[in-house]
Formats: sequence, structure tokens, C-alpha cells
Amino acid sequence: MDLTSFITSFGTSFVIFVVLVLIFTALSRKPSNALVYYPNPISRGLDPFEGGKRTKSPIGWIREAFSASEADVIAVGGVDAAVYLVFLSTVLGILVFSGVLLLPALLPIAGTDNALKLLNRNNKTASNYSELEILAMGNVQGKSKRLWAFMLGVYWVSIVTYYILWKSYKHVSNLRATAKSISEPKPEDFTILVRDVPSRPSDQSIKDRVDSYFRRLHPDTFYRSMVVTDQKEANKIYKSLEGYKKKLAHAEAVFAESKAAGKPEGARPTMRTGFLGLVGSKVDTIDHCNEKIKELVPKLDAEQKISLQDKQQRAALIFFNSRVAAATAAQTIHAQMIDTWTVLEAPDPRAVIWPNLSMQVYMRKIRQAIVYTVVFLTVVFYMIPIAFISAFTTLPNLVKLAPFLKKVVEQPEIRTILQAYLPQIILIVFLALLPALLMFLSKSEGIASESHATRAAAGKYFYFIVFNVFIGVTIGGTLWVSIKNILNHPGDIVSLLAKSLPGNATFFLTFVALKFFVGYGLELSRLVPLIIFRLKKRFLCKTEEEIREAWAPGGFAFATKVPNDMLIVTIVLCYSVIAPLIIPFGAIYFGLGWLVAKNQALRVYIPNYESNGRMWPHMHTRIIAALIIYQITMFGFMLLKEFYYAPILILLVPISLIFAFVTKNRFYKAFAVTPLEVAVGELKEMPNMEAIYAAYIPKCLKPEKLEDVESFEDAQSHATSRATSF
Repeated sequence: MDLTSFITSFGTSFVIFVVLVLIFTALSRKPSNALVYYPNPISRGLDPFEGGKRTKSPIGWIREAFSASEADVIAVGGVDAAVYLVFLSTVLGILVFSGVLLLPALLPIAGTDNALKLLNRNNKTASNYSELEILAMGNVQGKSKRLWAFMLGVYWVSIVTYYILWKSYKHVSNLRATAKSISEPKPEDFTILVRDVPSRPSDQSIKDRVDSYFRRLHPDTFYRSMVVTDQKEANKIYKSLEGYKKKLAHAEAVFAESKAAGKPEGARPTMRTGFLGLVGSKVDTIDHCNEKIKELVPKLDAEQKISLQDKQQRAALIFFNSRVAAATAAQTIHAQMIDTWTVLEAPDPRAVIWPNLSMQVYMRKIRQAIVYTVVFLTVVFYMIPIAFISAFTTLPNLVKLAPFLKKVVEQPEIRTILQAYLPQIILIVFLALLPALLMFLSKSEGIASESHATRAAAGKYFYFIVFNVFIGVTIGGTLWVSIKNILNHPGDIVSLLAKSLPGNATFFLTFVALKFFVGYGLELSRLVPLIIFRLKKRFLCKTEEEIREAWAPGGFAFATKVPNDMLIVTIVLCYSVIAPLIIPFGAIYFGLGWLVAKNQALRVYIPNYESNGRMWPHMHTRIIAALIIYQITMFGFMLLKEFYYAPILILLVPISLIFAFVTKNRFYKAFAVTPLEVAVGELKEMPNMEAIYAAYIPKCLKPEKLEDVESFEDAQSHATSRATSF
């Protein structure tokens, strides 16, 4: 890509961003749009326009984001949102401190050499290098002493990364400890999850066995247990019942609306009873829904009793009367045979994946192996269509493939636009198809919580995009000559990647710019959610509940956000020395991302669950993985430059592995389990153990009143006595 195409792409993306910010400023000031732009404060009962606080300035949101403290973010968005901001600021710090030295040092060194000119003079290239490439490492001659500066630059980036990652890990560890020791009691702090309960004797229920086992091991602190049941049928009936209740409320609202429209008798709504309400006999909606509700209520009651008594499974939630007792139990080996009575900390009640809890350990291992195999095959073979598309969408290949496009492509304006946007747009569309599959595969492993499934899916997505986007796009332009060599000599991928990186620098510069200007502009403006909400409210929503569901934004989509950010981390690190101009673009991406994410955490997103920063070790590990990819790539690139001292760079790889090992041993254990000195923090009031127990009752089995919790437990076992609650 030449300089003109790059400036066109960057300038267009910037203009789009400015327009989107202006749209955000105009739309967010209107009270009628408050449900889209301020759902978080509204959900907490606050008026976002109280006192006329909303500014008319397009940069007012930036000032508010800067003025909000980390404690403010935690109070309204949770620890997970705060940790995501720490991640963004950590990478921003790495890039800023790296760029302070690399930009003034390496740009003049590269720009004053003439390797590209010499290559062109010797006809070894097709005179296709751009002005941007002159400022990159590719313009430095092989064996030159100037390469020392680039080698020292790799060490500088690595040292900066180690230092900032260490400080950030320590900070997040403190955030998690503070959240876990807070004086407000949370259900998960008093609960553990036990899986792989041994088969029960014929004369004893699973509930009785669980109670007797934990009462014997924890006689003073055991409070109560909740055995996991097969609730599939109950959940099916419950969802059907709730669906008819919503249809009834909707129909009654439509009927009342028709009365107000000048018809005193009104027009009773009708529906068809067949598939999707499109076929079948026509019936009165209100009468039909009332009949179905009357039919399903006793059916649900009967199925609840069957589920609780006859469908008990080999997993349970164990409740303790103190946080210290629960923390101690969660990190204690309970059984001599480690494949029985497996214990771990209970997840947030909102994050429990109930169908997975009863899955036995060997089944989990088998499923995990199958899922990893499927993911590996997906990573490997998904690279083929991306590489083909990358190769096809270069303009020379497009002309070869479709000669009739030659006259169109030769138009300067069209050529510039195609070079600037076509490959990036195709790549982004391809990436949008995968996250749902990876989340499904992660849950299929038997993972117990949504937060863990999110981390697992994010990990899979990270490795996918690194191999298929970073590596696939980098070598895609030379696919036809390199694919055979890669299959025959897999070890050559490092040298091939190193050889291809300089030629793709401007592509990734444009890719990063497109991501932060257009991506963050759309995120901030919330045009798509606004349009969807307006359409739903206009044509579908008749009740307050339907309106609430239409505007509810949910939480941050960490399963896709974090891996996409990690892709940018990998790209910017790998090019930080080869093409230092990418560092400011990376810094803008993470700086602007921090501002937008903080605004969304304070105003928009409502957390679906809380894991107290459990995502951070995953983030930390993937940043180190990106750093190692960078170090190996730079080693290969130095070899291609025939630099005699290139092997010095390979020392960084074991240093990075040692750093990862040390940080894991220093910090990770406190994320896997709760330290006792954290759990011992004082509570400001005695916890309501009935409420803590009730928080884990599935919706399809939950009694309507809190006082009915006793009958819920008694339904699981008719002969169970409980330890006295304090």
C-alpha cells in the first residue's frame, strides 16, 4: 500500500470517528434516548439527566471518564470491568514507554539507510516499496552495525513489558483481595461446589450422603447442602410458562390500547397455535394464554417435586456459616481418591451452568480432549480460506482472477479505496463468524460457570486470530509459493513470517486504525443498539417488561473483546521494532479504548455476573505469549538480515518463560482460591443464610417466597437434619 492509500484510509477512518462522536453527543443528550445511552444508572434507579449534568461538548464524556476513579468503576460496573480497564492501561503503558525510546532512536536510523534503494537498483524488487517502508527496519542493509539499535530495541520492549506486567498483576491481585474481603456478604463467598460425588448406596439418597459426609468433616461450620438435579424438563416447562405469561401481558396491553383508540369494546387480539404462530387454528390470545398458564402451573409443581426427589445428580453446592470455612473447604483435598468429592469455589449464582455440574471427571477429560482437537483443526484449516481470500483480494491477484475488473481497478480513485479497505473488511467479517462456535465448544467441555467458559472461549479465540489473522494474513500474499514449503518444512514458518512482516506493515497500520476509529466510534455512538431498540419499541414492545428487555445491554463481551485486543497487542509488539510507526497507532487504540470502555462501564453495561477479576491471569499469560511470538519473529528477522549477533535475541524467550513461571507462582494461587487472610475480613452484619441459600436455587425450581426455602430443601430429602444456623 502506498502512502496515498494509507493517508486516504486513515483520514477516512478519522472522519468517520468524528462523525460518530458528534452523533453520540447529539443523541445522548436527548432524554428519549436515555435507555440506550445510560442504562446502567437507570437500572440503579438514578436519573442521568438530574440537575442538567449532561454536557453539550463532544469531549464532555472524555472529561467525565478521566474524572471517575477506579472505585467508581467497581461500584457501578464491577471488578471485572475495572480489571479490563487495567488491561487496556497496561498495554498502553507498555507502548508509551517503549515508543519514548524507539521512535526517536530507530526512525532516523532506518530512514537514513538505503537498503530498499539498492535492492531496487539491482532489480531484486519490483520498485514497489512505499515512503512508509523507508522508515522501517526493511530499509536497513544486512550485516549493518545499525541492526544493533534494533536488537537493543527488542530488549527494551521486553524489559518494559516485564516491569509493567509485574506492577499490574500486583495491582489486580490487590483489587481482587479487596473485593473478596468486602464487608458486604456475597453468596459465592459462603459456598463451594462439589462434583464427582460417589455412587450412593441403595438405601440412601444423594442428599443424605452429601450431608453426612460434610457434616462429619466440617461439624462446626457446615450449614446446608443443595444437591444438583436434572432440571431439563422443569426448565422447559418453566420457560414455556414464562413465555405464555409474557404473551398474556402483551395481549392485555394490546387489548387495552385498542379500547383507548375509540372502540369502547376493544378488539381482542388473536393468534394461531401452530409453528411460530403462522399456522394452525386461530384462537383468542388472552383466553388461550390463560388456559395454558392454568395447565402449566400444576404441571411445573409436579415436575419440581420429581426433579428434587427423583432426579438428584452427583454434584452439590455446600453452604458454610462463614467465609473462612468456605475458603478453607474449597482448597482442601477431601477424599483419598482424587476423582471423587472434587471441590472448588462456587461461582456467582448468576454464572452457574447447571447442566454441566453433574458431568463426571472422566467425561470432562474426554470432552476436553475432543474439544481441543476440534479447535486445533479449526485453527489450522480456517487459515486456508483466510489465506486464500487474503491472496485473492490483493489487486494484482484480483485482476488475474477476474480480468474484466482490470478497467475498474485501474481507476485511481477506485484503486485507492480498494487498497485501503477491501482486505480489512473481509478479514473483520470472517472473524465475526467464529465466537459463537468457540463459546459452544467451551461449554461442551463441562465447565461449571459462564465466567470460566468466557475465559476458555477467549483463549481459543486468541490462538485462532494469532494464527489465522496475524500469521495467515502475513503470509497470505505469498500463499501460492509458500504453502507447499510450510507443509513440507513446518519449521520454516518463522523465517517465512519474518520475511513477510515488513511488506505487510502498512496493511496492519490501516487495520489498527480502522479498528480504533470505526470500531470504537460505533461502540461509543451505539447506533446499532439504538436502531434495534427503536424498532422493537415501535413494533414489538407493549409492556414495561418488554421495553426493559429491549434496552438491557448486558455486560462486556469479554469472550470477543479481549482476544481482539490481544490481536492488536501481538501485531503492535511484532512491528514495534520492524516498523516503529505502528507504536503511536497502538497507543491510540488502547488509549481510546480505555476511554470508551470506561464510559461504557459507567453508563452503559450492566454486569451479568462477577468473577472478581478472574480474567486477569488469562490476559497476563496471553500478553506474554504475544511477547514470545515477537521475540521469536525478531530473531528470525535478524537471521534474514544476516546479523552475526542475532542469537543473542533467543535468550529473551527463556527469560519470558521464567518470568511467566515466577508471576504464576507468585500471584496465580490467590486467583484460583481465596486466601484465608482475605476471607477473614469482617462483615458489617450477620449474613442472611436463607437468602444465600435461595440465591442458588434455579429459577425453574425456585419457590415464590423466601420462607418456602425450607420446603424446597425438605423435598430433596425427607430425613435430613441441619446444623443450627447462627
